[in-house]
Amino acid sequence: MERLWRFSLLLFFCACPLLAQDGHHHPYDSSQKLGTVSFPISCGTAVQRPFERGVALMHSFWHEEAEKQFQALEKLHPACAMLYWGEAVSLLRQLVSRPENADLKRGSELVQKAQSMDAKTQRESDYIAALALFYRDFDKTPHEQRIQAYSGAMEKVYQRYPNDEQAAVFYALSLLTWEVDRDPLANPRKAIAILNPVFSENPNDPGAAHYLIHASDAPQLAQLGLPAARRYAQIAPAAPHALHMPSHIFARLGLWQEDIQSNLASLAAAQQPSAMRVGAENQIHAMEFLEYAYLQIGEDAKAEAMVADFMRVPREDVTEDLRGIYFDSRLANFPAMYALEMHRWKQALALQPPAGVEPYNQAITYWARAVAAGHLHDVAAAQAAVDLYDAMLEATKKGNYSLRPKYMATKQDEAHAWLAFAQGKNEDAIVLLRGLADKQDLQGKGEVDLPAREMLADMLLEMGRPEDALVEYEKSMRVDPNRFNGLYGAARAAQLSNQPEKAAAYFAQLLANCGGGAHSVRPELANAKSFLAGN
Repeated sequence: MERLWRFSLLLFFCACPLLAQDGHHHPYDSSQKLGTVSFPISCGTAVQRPFERGVALMHSFWHEEAEKQFQALEKLHPACAMLYWGEAVSLLRQLVSRPENADLKRGSELVQKAQSMDAKTQRESDYIAALALFYRDFDKTPHEQRIQAYSGAMEKVYQRYPNDEQAAVFYALSLLTWEVDRDPLANPRKAIAILNPVFSENPNDPGAAHYLIHASDAPQLAQLGLPAARRYAQIAPAAPHALHMPSHIFARLGLWQEDIQSNLASLAAAQQPSAMRVGAENQIHAMEFLEYAYLQIGEDAKAEAMVADFMRVPREDVTEDLRGIYFDSRLANFPAMYALEMHRWKQALALQPPAGVEPYNQAITYWARAVAAGHLHDVAAAQAAVDLYDAMLEATKKGNYSLRPKYMATKQDEAHAWLAFAQGKNEDAIVLLRGLADKQDLQGKGEVDLPAREMLADMLLEMGRPEDALVEYEKSMRVDPNRFNGLYGAARAAQLSNQPEKAAAYFAQLLANCGGGAHSVRPELANAKSFLAGN
């Protein structure tokens, strides 16, 4: 699953904040509210609370600061094995990115050092031994094999120490880093079952709340993550990611106002000057969720402002290992999504790929062009866009981008479907999109991606098949509720199918979501008002 993520305007009270002792030894604000972690270790009272603070930072994906916290403690307490474990586990950056070779080498050294110290308790030895399985032979053994070995070992730690909350949290996190081939949601369901008791027992645990949201970050499971989503920002308001992450669930459920408030707080916190490093990716991630949410409620100018604001973010402000896989992709995606969601097909067709970005990121622009050309029935433009997309896919396969081709398959099929539609090969187009839609029903899609089933419905409506289109719009809205285009498309399909009551209900919901259309000049809203006025 390709997913994504985060900030400190909310001034909620968080019981028992993690106050680091000996705070004057390092440059971090020990009063920042990061949640309550219970993780007893044997290194003495002077280490206990700052160690837990490091774990709390890690649980909110503040990995760089977690590493600094553990490194500062290592200088003060060099005989504490669990500090080296803490730094080593923070280098995994689970659910964010894979560790680079330098991180793998450093993590391996840290684990070996921890093991050489003979941890004072069997429990601590078990934590360290489990992590050692991930770093063992990292230069020879594939990542997937090592992460599953670590996960299997954490399962044994979890079973051996049933009262250890963090054993449950770290085991659940490990489950979310790999998939069961036959059922991509098997591990998320298992993680939810593990985390719910921890969240119930300690509703201030940032790891339990955060990973419940990640585990539920799929259409079929999103409702299960809503309590954690509404709690997480209160737990750790100092962590930018904690203010953003709830919006993953809000976006899944079409709760646009909560989505917007979450990301406005996230963006404000990420833009605050701080002694603690926050990469600009935190700002960008909030911006892309805001762009998407604003588009769903007819706040067109605000959505366009997000595109403009993003374009002013310096690339060098983004954490280095996220520049290619994240920042560069958004250079293409921000303007593409705006043009497509606004149905500005000629604008989308005129898009140019960002200069100097990787072929898999250039491909995003060609995908958008293909979709637009299909809507315009421009066969030549659709063919050119598809040819360029396919060329970018081949270049990606030949390059050092081992994971990327897998994630390009959906947009490739969508591009080919719109080419087929432009060519009049309607059944070929329907087969391609229906296959993608059925897959997304099972596995979900990105929170701010266009739904394939909604595309299928759009296509059926343009084919003059409103009854079939209505079926697909309604299916799509069960998975991706409250989308502007989904509601409008369903209303139009119902109208053309001679179902005026259903059309009125969908038009009314669209207008309610958009505040009556006060901030938009989209013709869809004018049509909705006109229909309702005549009924």
